[in-house]
Amino acid sequence: MKHLRGFNAHSSNLIETRIMTTQKNAGNTAVLRLFSSNSMRATLSQLVPHFERENGHSVSIVYDLASVTVQRILDGETGDVVIVNANAMEELVSKGRVVAGGHGNLAQSGVGVAVRAGTPRPDVSTIDAFRRALLDAKSIAHTTGGESGLYFARLIERLGITAQVQAKTRTRPSGIIGKLLVSGEAEMAIQFAPQLLEVSGIDFVGPLPRELQVISVMAAGILTAATQPETARMLLRFLTSQAAQHMFKLMGYDLCAP
Repeated sequence: MKHLRGFNAHSSNLIETRIMTTQKNAGNTAVLRLFSSNSMRATLSQLVPHFERENGHSVSIVYDLASVTVQRILDGETGDVVIVNANAMEELVSKGRVVAGGHGNLAQSGVGVAVRAGTPRPDVSTIDAFRRALLDAKSIAHTTGGESGLYFARLIERLGITAQVQAKTRTRPSGIIGKLLVSGEAEMAIQFAPQLLEVSGIDFVGPLPRELQVISVMAAGILTAATQPETARMLLRFLTSQAAQHMFKLMGYDLCAP
C-alpha cells in the first residue's frame, strides 16, 4: 500500500483551516471561503497551496460532514465555493444556493476494506467472501454520520447480518476511521478508499465486491452568494485541470467520465 506522507489530519469536524500564502502585492489578493466535506481534507491540503501560489489568492476552508455543510449553507452561512458529493450538490442547486451551470464533478471513489498492517488480509472479492469476512472479524470500524458509514448500515441489513455485525462495531461520527486499526481498537475498517489510503500503518485489502459497491462522486460548485465569483471560477478551473486530476488519482480517487 502506498501511504501519503506529510499530512497531519485533525479530528475536529467544526474546524476552519486557513491556508495563507504571502504575496508581494497583498492588495490584489482575494480570500475565498470554501466549504468542503471532511473526506476531501487530505486532497485539498495538497491542492490548495498550489492554487494559492499560482494565482496569488488565499483559501479559507470550512470542513464538515456533507449533510451538515448543506444545512449550514441552507441556513444562510456565506461562502464562495462548496465541495460535496453529487447528491448534496444537486440539492444545493435545486434550492438556489449554487449557481446553475456553475458546478462540475471532480472525482469519484468506492468503499473499501482495510486491516492493520501485517495482519491477514481477508478475501472480499465476492459477496459470499465479503459476508464471511464480516462475520469472522472480531471488530469492525466505520463512521455513523459519513456517507460510507450510512451505506454500510444498509449493506449489512441487505446481507442479513445486522445483529452479528453491530455487536462488534467500533464507530465514530465521522473522520478517518482507519486510525482505529492503528490504535488496535478494531480489526477491520470500512470507508471510502481515499480515506483509508490516508492512514499509515494499515493495509488496503480492496474494494467491496462490484455487486455491493457504491460510488461517491465529489462535485464543486460556486455559491450564488459568492463575494468572489471570478476567483471562485478560477478555483474550479484549477480543480478540474490535468495537474489536479493527477493529484486526485494519487490520493486514491478515480476520474469521472467526461
